[in-house]
Amino acid sequence: MNHYTERKYVFMVAVILVGVLFIGRLFYIQVIDKSYEAFAQSNSQSVTVIYPARGLIYDRNGKLMVYNQAAYDIMVTPMLVQGFDTTGLCNMLGLTPEKVKERLNTAKSYSRRVPSVFMKQVDYETAAVFQEKMFQYPGFYVLTRTLRNYQKSIAAHALGYVGEVDQSVLNQDPYFQMGDYIGISGIEKAYESFLRGVKGKSIFLKNAHNQTVDSYQDGKYDVPVTVGKNISITLDSDLQEYGEKLMKPYLGSIVAIEPPSGEILALISAPYYSPDSLVGRRLGESFKQLSADTLNPLFNRALMAQYPPGSTFKTIMGVIGLQEKVISPSTEFHCSYGFWAGNIHTACHLHDSPLNLITGIQNSCNTYFINVLKRILEDPKMSNTAEAYDNWREHLVSFGFTMPLGIELTSELKGNIPTSDYFDNLYGRNHWNYLTVRSLAIGQGELLMTPLQMANAVAAIANRGYYIIPHLIRQIEDEESIPEKYITKIRTSIDSVNFIPIIEGMDLVVNGGRGSTARNARIDSIVVCGKTGTAENPHGNDHSIFIAFAPRDNPRIAIAVFVENQGFGTTYAAPIASLMIEKYLTGEVKRKWYESWVLGQVQPQQVTPEPDTTASDTITDERDNIIDQE
Repeated sequence: MNHYTERKYVFMVAVILVGVLFIGRLFYIQVIDKSYEAFAQSNSQSVTVIYPARGLIYDRNGKLMVYNQAAYDIMVTPMLVQGFDTTGLCNMLGLTPEKVKERLNTAKSYSRRVPSVFMKQVDYETAAVFQEKMFQYPGFYVLTRTLRNYQKSIAAHALGYVGEVDQSVLNQDPYFQMGDYIGISGIEKAYESFLRGVKGKSIFLKNAHNQTVDSYQDGKYDVPVTVGKNISITLDSDLQEYGEKLMKPYLGSIVAIEPPSGEILALISAPYYSPDSLVGRRLGESFKQLSADTLNPLFNRALMAQYPPGSTFKTIMGVIGLQEKVISPSTEFHCSYGFWAGNIHTACHLHDSPLNLITGIQNSCNTYFINVLKRILEDPKMSNTAEAYDNWREHLVSFGFTMPLGIELTSELKGNIPTSDYFDNLYGRNHWNYLTVRSLAIGQGELLMTPLQMANAVAAIANRGYYIIPHLIRQIEDEESIPEKYITKIRTSIDSVNFIPIIEGMDLVVNGGRGSTARNARIDSIVVCGKTGTAENPHGNDHSIFIAFAPRDNPRIAIAVFVENQGFGTTYAAPIASLMIEKYLTGEVKRKWYESWVLGQVQPQQVTPEPDTTASDTITDERDNIIDQE
C-alpha cells in the first residue's frame, strides 16, 4: 500500500516539474526573448503607423481657412539598426556624424523597440532619395505626415498652432508616441480630439534588402486610418482680415459677436503674427523670436488684457440704477463742469444741464452716473453701504465680469470687480461710502475688464438682457450639436424693459445732435447704437474704447474696440468699430477715405465730434483723505 502511495507522489512531482518547465519556457519566449522574437519577425515584416490627415477648418461662410500639406519624417527603431554607412546618411540628410549619434541615443533613451523621429519634416526630394536607398539602413524608414497650411495668414490667436507632444502629454495620453503632433493652443487645442482623427496600421512583408514587397496576409491585421473631422468656426474670415488690417498701426483688440447666438465674428489682437510662422521646423525659432518681441505679439489682448472700461461702463450703471428703482428714465441731475461735494470734485465737460438718463448717456456725463452710484449705495432698502455695494456687484456678476466667460481658448482671464471686503480692508469697516468709490461709476478705479467681456456685455444689451457664452465653434462634422453651454441662454439680473432707455441713449450717442460723443460712427441706412470710453492709463496715453451694436432692431453684430494709447474713444476706436460694422452688414466699405484715415494715410474730411470724458475726468482728492460721513 505504501509502495503505491510513494509511486503516486513521485508521478505527481514529475508532472509538476514538467509543468514548471513548460511555464518557464513560455515565460522565456513571451517575455525574456520577446525582443529577439520581435527582431526576427521584423526582418521579414514591417509595421507602419499611418497618421490621419488632420481635420480641415472652415469659416462661418464655408471658406477654407486651414488645410494640410504633406511632410516627411525619417523614423528609426533602434533595436533594428545595424551597421550602416554613416557618411552616406550624413550627406543625404545634411547632418554631422555627431548629430547622427546624438539622435540615435535620443531614440534609444525613449525606446529601443518603438519607432521615434530621427529627423522631422525633410523635403520631398530628400525623402524620395532616402526611400530608394533605405535598404542600406535597416531600422530606418520614411513616414508621411501632414503639416498645417493657411488660406490666409490671419486669426493666429484664434486658430492656434500644432506642435510636437512633450513628455507630460506622453505620460497622460497613451494615444500619443514621441514625435506625434498635437494642438498646442487655440481651436487646434480645444478641438484636438475631433481634428486629429485615429491612427491606422499597415503590416508589410520585407525582402532581404529591407524593402517592402507585399502586404502581410492581404492586410488581415491592418488597422484602417480614420481622418480627422472637419469643423466650421464662427469667424467671418473676410471681417477678421479687415479688422487685422485696421489694427495694423495700433496696439489693442477687436472682438465682434453675433448677439443672438454668441458666435464670435472676429477676434483680433494687435500686434498679431502669421500662423504660418509656427509651422513645422520653423516653429521653435519663430516662437523664440515672437517671445522676445517687446510688443509681445503672442499675448492675446482680446482675452488677456485687462482695461478699465471707462465711460462705456455708464451703460451698465444705468441699467442697474433702473433695476434697483433708484432712478427712472426721466430722473434728472444737474452738472456744472463736474460733480462737486465740498472740496471733492470730479471733472466733466461742457454740455446741457440738467440731463436725464438717456441724455446722460448721450453726453457721457460723469456727474449723472456718480449720482446714480450715490443712490444705489445709499438705497434705504439696504442696511449699510457694504450691503448695497455687494448687491450692485451681484448685478455685474450676472454679466460675467468677475469670471472667465468660458470661450474655448484656454488663455482667457477674468475681470476685476472688488468685493466690499476689499474696501473694508482698505479703509476700515463702515469707513467708506459712495464718495470713496465714485470713480467706479465712470468705469475707473479698481474696475478691470477684458475686451471679450465688454463685447459680451454689449451683446447682452443688444439682446435686452441675456447672452450666450461667446464661442468659436459652429459645427463639427458628423456631430449633431456643439457643446450645450454654447447654445444656452444666460440671463442677466436686469429686466428686459430696463435696457430700452439705455439703447435709446446709445442710439443718440451715434445718431443724435449736439452733445453726442460718437457722431463719426454714423453709417447711412444703418442705425448704430454705441458708447464711447476713454480709459486712464498710468503708464502712458489713455486708451481709446468704443462699444456698439447694429442694427438697433434685430442686432446682427455687437463689437468692442480697444486701441491702446490713442486718447478719446471717439478718436480711433469709434471709427474702427464703424468700419467693421459697415464691412460686416453690407459686405463692403464705401467710406474709403475714412479707412485711409484710420490707417494713417490721409487727414479726415469731416469734423471729429466732441469727446467723451472719463480719462480726462480728474479726481482732485485722494481717497485716503475722504472723511466718512456715515
